[in-house]
Amino acid sequence: MVVYIRTQGAKIVKEGKHLLVKKENTIYHTLFTYKLRQVVIFGNVEITHQALAQLMRNNIDTVFMSYNGRYLGRIAPPESKNVFLHKLQYQRLDDPAFGLRLARCIVIGKLANMATVLMRIKRTKNDPLPGRNAQEIRNLIGLVEFADHVNSVRGYEGRGTALYFEAFPCGFVQNMGFTRRVRRPPTDPVNSVLSLLYVFLMNRVYAAVRLAGLDPYPGFLHSIDYGRHSVVLDLMEEFRTIIVDTLTFSLFNLKILQKEDFFVEKSHREETLDPKADEVPDVTKDPMGLISVDETDSDIFDLPEQRIENGLDVSVAPMGKYPVKLNHDAFKRVIEAFEKKLATSFYYPPAGRKLTYSDVLVYQAGHYRKVIEGEAAVYQPVLLK
Repeated sequence: MVVYIRTQGAKIVKEGKHLLVKKENTIYHTLFTYKLRQVVIFGNVEITHQALAQLMRNNIDTVFMSYNGRYLGRIAPPESKNVFLHKLQYQRLDDPAFGLRLARCIVIGKLANMATVLMRIKRTKNDPLPGRNAQEIRNLIGLVEFADHVNSVRGYEGRGTALYFEAFPCGFVQNMGFTRRVRRPPTDPVNSVLSLLYVFLMNRVYAAVRLAGLDPYPGFLHSIDYGRHSVVLDLMEEFRTIIVDTLTFSLFNLKILQKEDFFVEKSHREETLDPKADEVPDVTKDPMGLISVDETDSDIFDLPEQRIENGLDVSVAPMGKYPVKLNHDAFKRVIEAFEKKLATSFYYPPAGRKLTYSDVLVYQAGHYRKVIEGEAAVYQPVLLK
């Protein structure tokens, strides 16, 4: 179980064999450590020494984030003792042919998933742009297969991502001001949600990498750099589209999020609001995010016929250099939707049965390890159908 704690001014304390999330005399949550896989703490939340020791004794990944979702750091379980695996990971870095093969597989999976999402949009919008860009992305897959250097693979991945986000706005029912991917800071609601969900995804992939016993630093598609979790970034690529991008469409198109759920932060002060309970629509019912879709079904995504033009609606246009962020209640809905998405199950061929997205993250990290160890010749990414 993954728990998100965002009640500002709360304190996490130990009581017996479990933890309490308290604020003054009110108990907000009771956490049973034997059920916990990860605790994510946002903003001004204190944790006592005894509670922290309890989390550490039970090897529970504890992640610290700013109130608005910027990653700060973590207290993770002890490093894997498998020094031979870690040594092999670093030895693989000196094998350009191995790195090229693995990078190709990762990028082919990402490009294929992006093309699939664009084709789903194209079939419902009768708009040539998503279809045209999907075809260009598919053409890049052939180039990746014959690329002779990892830098070429990275170049094709960059080109595919640019084509994908050029057509990305066509997938929304309403224009939310998105024209291109903007990360630092996100200057429109869509970019704000994408950035937040990518951080959530990164945390879960990091935990999966550690469970697989891998060192998170020596990746292949993402070059090694000081402090960069390149393995985590490698494994995230295939899941960005499958989990985050399709969930973003669901959040806006099902009107779980609307423009009044966002605010422009013009100072470094972070607003705090009292938590409120909201019933969240079932984002897993949106066909855009299904792992497979019947190609004969023409009504897979309910979008209006008119095309979203490149011109922006002034009311939702990007607002300069200031970051656009979610208010408290909307932030909570995003967390709930993300966890519901990860709890959704689909047929996972390598296991021969249905698994949740959360479990598949762990399986794919294990598969990545098998490729490193030579037990599997080719890395097989998870693909939308």
